[in-house]
Amino acid sequence: MAVPPGALPRLHVITDTSPGVDTLGAVRAALSAGAPLIQVRVEDAATDRAAFDLALRVAALCADHAAICLVNDRLHVALAVGAHGGHVGAEDLPVDAARRVLGPKAIVGGTCREPDAGRSHRRAGASYLGVGPAHHTSTKDGLPDPLGAAGIRAVAQAVDIPVIAIGGVTPERVPDLLDAGAHGVAVVAAISRAADPFEATKSFLKVLPSFEGRREG
Repeated sequence: MAVPPGALPRLHVITDTSPGVDTLGAVRAALSAGAPLIQVRVEDAATDRAAFDLALRVAALCADHAAICLVNDRLHVALAVGAHGGHVGAEDLPVDAARRVLGPKAIVGGTCREPDAGRSHRRAGASYLGVGPAHHTSTKDGLPDPLGAAGIRAVAQAVDIPVIAIGGVTPERVPDLLDAGAHGVAVVAAISRAADPFEATKSFLKVLPSFEGRREG
C-alpha cells in the first residue's frame, strides 16, 4: 500500500533498549520536541511480555502527542497495542504476510538494501522501505557494509514509495541522504544516547523538510 503524499513522517525515532539508556525518557523527550513517529524495537532476546509492556507505554505516549506508533518485528504486539503498523526485516515475516496480518490500512515498512528487493517489497504491499545501513553504526551488531548515499539513491530511484535511510544517521548527514532520494531518516543512538534527546530531535527536525500530517488515533 503506497502512502499518500505527506502521510509518512520524515523522522522515525527508534527505541533503544540498550543497558544504561532511559528508553521511555528518550521517547518522551523526542515526542515533546516534535518527533512525528516512534518505532518500538526491542532486543531479540526480549520476551513478548517485555515488548508488549514497552509498546503499550510508547503507544500511549504517541497518542498523547498525535504521533504515529509502529512496532518492529513483533506484529502481534503491534495489533495488541493498537499501533498504526509495523516494520519487518530480512529475518521477520515477509512483507506480504505482514500486510495480511496488519490489514490494508496499516503502515508496513520493509527493510532492503537493493533495488530488486525494494521493487519486490513494493509489490508485496510495503508502505515504505527502510534502507541501510547508510553509514557505519554500532547500534546493531552483524550489519553489512554501509551503502552510502549511492546505495540509498539506487533503491530510491527504483521505487515509488518513500525510502527511509537508517544507520549512522546524524543531522550533518541528512542533506546528502535527502539529495540521494531518501524521503526521511530513522534514528536510534543519535537521539536516545544524546546528552539531550530533546535538543537532538530538534536538530534533526531543523534539517528535514516539514511534516504537517500528524495522525489522530
